[in-house]
Amino acid sequence: MQAITGTVQAYPWGSTDGIPAALGTADTGEPQAELWLGAHPKAPSRLADGRSLADHLSEHPEEIGTTSVNRFGPRLPFLLKVLSAARALSLQAHPSRAQAVEGFAREDAEQLPLDAPHRNYRDDWPKPEALLALTEFHGLCGFRDPDETRALFARLGVPEADQLVEPLTDRDGIARVFLEILGLADAEDDLVREVVEAARPHAGEDSEFGRFCATAVELAADYRDDAGILAALLLNRITLAPGEAFFMPAGNLHAYLRGTGIEIMSNSDNVLRGGLTGKHVDLDELARVVDFAPGFPGTIEPVDEGGGVRRLPTPAPEFELWELTDCHDRELPADGSGRILLVVDGTATLRRGDEELVIERGGAAFVGATETGVRVSGPARGFLASDGA
Repeated sequence: MQAITGTVQAYPWGSTDGIPAALGTADTGEPQAELWLGAHPKAPSRLADGRSLADHLSEHPEEIGTTSVNRFGPRLPFLLKVLSAARALSLQAHPSRAQAVEGFAREDAEQLPLDAPHRNYRDDWPKPEALLALTEFHGLCGFRDPDETRALFARLGVPEADQLVEPLTDRDGIARVFLEILGLADAEDDLVREVVEAARPHAGEDSEFGRFCATAVELAADYRDDAGILAALLLNRITLAPGEAFFMPAGNLHAYLRGTGIEIMSNSDNVLRGGLTGKHVDLDELARVVDFAPGFPGTIEPVDEGGGVRRLPTPAPEFELWELTDCHDRELPADGSGRILLVVDGTATLRRGDEELVIERGGAAFVGATETGVRVSGPARGFLASDGA
């Protein structure tokens, strides 16, 4: 059992106060978009002695867990984050394992440097994700039913937009319309502006149409005339209340809009972007990865495991997430796996025999797979991540 320190990522879309408010940490006045807790080579957590968790686990792979190593190799398969968005992230999707393996090998054969800005695959891993809201959380996730989307556009009264989305109900209509939108030339900026202005008077309405319009207006405030605004209007808008969670499988097109949450994902940095970004967009590769079938994967129904523990089940084998609330000398879940515990409220005490580790609010710890029989008291609220194998 070792205390670890995560790495804050200061991406421009991040809020300045969301993570400090969630963890009771310092508000620097600068964006704090994500706190990473794990062993990703880009930003590994640090142990108390200053060594990286990634280096520690490369020397002691037994601390990851036998089942996980047999399935995924000697690499911690999950990454735990606290994410806080003040404005929208890019439209994005992540590959399946087969797509990641093929794409990574292909770009390696093309001798693209791993840090090349036009490289799509940084590793050969998939990147399924789940997010649990700490505050009210807004996002876009999966394509809306095409008939509903056409009806919403029709209410705007913009004939050119109606014409653009008319093929949505064709057999391959969602893919065709989405890719056509992202391929629009700069000369079509007027269409984006016309749609946004038509949406503006309705953006405050408490209805599906009002939320559709709000999405256009909010995105325009950050991305002006980006064609990705029109692409975003093809997606379901999702609002999570605090404590609710949802899962994004491989191929799911999504974007976070605003809010703070706990995010769990596989230990990967593979992102295929599709608008609302100044970064590299590869439409051909994106089209191969995205699942264009309409639908929302749905919120996650937690499983109460008793003793102040509830599990958030997902189909992803790379990770598992538990929420801990006021535990009293309870065995820590996921015995025999490498685990990371983050405390967001109160204090957690971990005990194993005569060994004890106290974690205050905003702190985190790594518990190795060989450290079995660990018991936990508290915290008032915390989150435990492990592999899902």
